[in-house]
Amino acid sequence: MDLGSTTVLILAGISLLLAIGVPLAFTTGAVAMVAALLAFGPNSLTLIASRTYSLVSEFVLVAVPMFILMASILERSGVARDLFKAMHLLAGGLRGGLALQTMAVAVVMAAMTGIIGGEIVLLGLIALPQMLRLGYDRKLAIGVVCAGGSLGTMIPPSIVLIVYGLTANVSIGDLFVATLLPGLLLAGLYAAYILLRCHLDPSLGPPAPPEERKLPLGEKLALARGLLLPLLVVVWVLGTIYAGIASVSEAAGMGVLGAMASALVRRELTWEIVRHSLYRTMTTCGMLLWLTFGANALIGVYNLMGGTRFIQDLMTGLPISPILIILMMMLILVVLGLFMDWIGILLLTMPIFVPIVVALEFDPVWFGVLFCMNMQISYLTPPFGPACFYLKSVAPPDIELGEIFNAMWPFIGLQVLGLALVLVFPDIALWLPRVLFG
Repeated sequence: MDLGSTTVLILAGISLLLAIGVPLAFTTGAVAMVAALLAFGPNSLTLIASRTYSLVSEFVLVAVPMFILMASILERSGVARDLFKAMHLLAGGLRGGLALQTMAVAVVMAAMTGIIGGEIVLLGLIALPQMLRLGYDRKLAIGVVCAGGSLGTMIPPSIVLIVYGLTANVSIGDLFVATLLPGLLLAGLYAAYILLRCHLDPSLGPPAPPEERKLPLGEKLALARGLLLPLLVVVWVLGTIYAGIASVSEAAGMGVLGAMASALVRRELTWEIVRHSLYRTMTTCGMLLWLTFGANALIGVYNLMGGTRFIQDLMTGLPISPILIILMMMLILVVLGLFMDWIGILLLTMPIFVPIVVALEFDPVWFGVLFCMNMQISYLTPPFGPACFYLKSVAPPDIELGEIFNAMWPFIGLQVLGLALVLVFPDIALWLPRVLFG
């Protein structure tokens, strides 16, 4: 059977198994085993085992559980609550000030955690009720929480970047630096949208009453002391990576120690927080690893068939300009994002797409930034839209899922605009790595 027909059968098999409810990790693993047996016989199964062993022996994978553990400890130790209260003192008097401070807290929490689900749940519990209480437009408040909370995809230390770097054989340090400005660009677009909407229609985001913005000096100092150490942890972790002092894995380990020390100083380090953080780390890593095993096996078998070279020759041989091929890839990622999680999309597409990107003489670091921005869009778009489901789990009962999805469209438009800017002006992503690393 020719490779074109084989590719169609593999895609059909994956689609069928997903449609009947088989988890993606087991879908890709099963399809890989069947394809290997039919194409090469029983001895080919050793390929799957050897690829899996090679993958899990990568030292950089240590950073994934370390960053998840650091994020869980910081998330559970009340940092988000204190950050929100501190920002309230600065921005509460502006039109749309509460939405702006929610966005600022989202950026800081993204730099602390990089775990999107936790950020959206925290903001949904802390910020959304406050905005609704002050009479904010419901769609604006919902959109700010979901869009701001999903910035963890872009702003380091992002787990998406670590897995992309490992899959694409790209420096994770370069990716961390490259996504910083595009991540802040997206946050800036959101903030500009909030200010513009609230300037044109002040009723959308009324300022907080003056009495809510006043705190005694002693309480302000206590708030500042409580936030100082967690913020220093983030600066220390990212600063050592950017300065080239520590590798990503080493910085992640220091981040865990720093997060535990900050929680201890804040008198919030309890056995319950440690137990919950370890449990969450194990379950998240278990999910990521099983997905990685299945997708890695499938790509290995398909590559042995010559599939990667087949797709590369097919796409590079098209009579269109290279940038249109990149746009085609972006469109494929958008469509996949409607139905799949980022980890499945990354593991299934990047081993095929990245060699094509390199063959077209584009920078794989720049393409990694585009991928992350694309996944930002997938977090908000129906019918999958995980950010919307995260918020629904903690939103007031009268907020329906349909209302949450409808609130996403302006922010999806801003994400598309940000993606287009980085696509047209690659230096938005590549300038800072060039300055820092040459």
